[in-house]
Amino acid sequence: MVSSFPLMRTASPLPDDQRAAILDAPGFGLHFTDHMAFASWTAEAGWHDRRVQALQPFSVHPSAAVLHYAQEIFEGLKAYRHADGSVWLFRPESNARRFRRSAERMRLPQLPEQDFLASIEALVRADEPWVPVATGEKSLYLRPFMFAAEAFLGVRPSRRVVYSVIACPSQPYFAPGGVSLWVSTSYTRAAAGGTGAAKCGGNYGASLAAQAEAERHGCDQVLYLDGVGEEACIEESGAMNLFLVTARGELVTPALGTILAGVTRDTVLTLAPELGLTPVERAVPLAELRAGLADGTVTEVFAAGTAAVITPVTDIKAEGYAFTIGGGEPGKVTSALRELILNIQYGRVADTHGWLRNVV
Repeated sequence: MVSSFPLMRTASPLPDDQRAAILDAPGFGLHFTDHMAFASWTAEAGWHDRRVQALQPFSVHPSAAVLHYAQEIFEGLKAYRHADGSVWLFRPESNARRFRRSAERMRLPQLPEQDFLASIEALVRADEPWVPVATGEKSLYLRPFMFAAEAFLGVRPSRRVVYSVIACPSQPYFAPGGVSLWVSTSYTRAAAGGTGAAKCGGNYGASLAAQAEAERHGCDQVLYLDGVGEEACIEESGAMNLFLVTARGELVTPALGTILAGVTRDTVLTLAPELGLTPVERAVPLAELRAGLADGTVTEVFAAGTAAVITPVTDIKAEGYAFTIGGGEPGKVTSALRELILNIQYGRVADTHGWLRNVV
């Protein structure tokens, strides 16, 4: 297949022995591959200058619009090495569609989905030696992003935009065992009509104060509400979607609107019936969560995301109350969903939904 992102191979790739040492213990988001995908957009010429080139810094004018008005979006997905050495993406079409929706919300040009897919595939092929073996749930994390690069001061959509994809070998984002959540009554993540459903950097930058609050109370992540008081409903957990397992066999998650339409979230909802669960998307009042944890009608809580996959929630804390869930151990449903998703992603079970896309 001829890629629309031709490869301009770097003259100085990282030596094999250094790359092997990184792949042995890559961490998350610490080491980057030899190349990057790139494309430009201008109001006059549209999308052009597509290529895969050596990884290198950007040079932008101090007045570049992204630095002043945060006109920027990004995505996150992974490439997985299967046992036979082949490399696969998991549901990249869903990321391409969400990238377009985020661009529309932030008044950025919409990258054609075929270009999104071609750029990722071209980068993975160029840096295929960087895709780790599946030991320890390692993968190649891919970060497509787009930002306003026009040099001007003024509140309007940028007439020059840069698109790029970078990649880094990664291990699981969270340590095994689960996370604790702090219910924040000081900070909200989003509001109706805001940017909560867009994957833009401003959402994450604004979350850091709430994250610091959670850490001050001995918790790993923050649990956001859509308002104040017991009538408030739960939303996201940090950068992850939240799920509740009930004693009645329901798998409940907050409805979309002000939260991110996670690809892993949709995967979980699709797979739920295969594990005998009834998926339910609706508003979940904080009072209902507290009552369910107190009387045992909520049996498990977990978070889901591309980096986190499925992460058990073992503790939920707030001013005046605290709950330990399932004795602080991952629940059976949580563990089963996590294992099933990983088995599909790494090719250990049949992909009956057509979610995998072969790259190499």
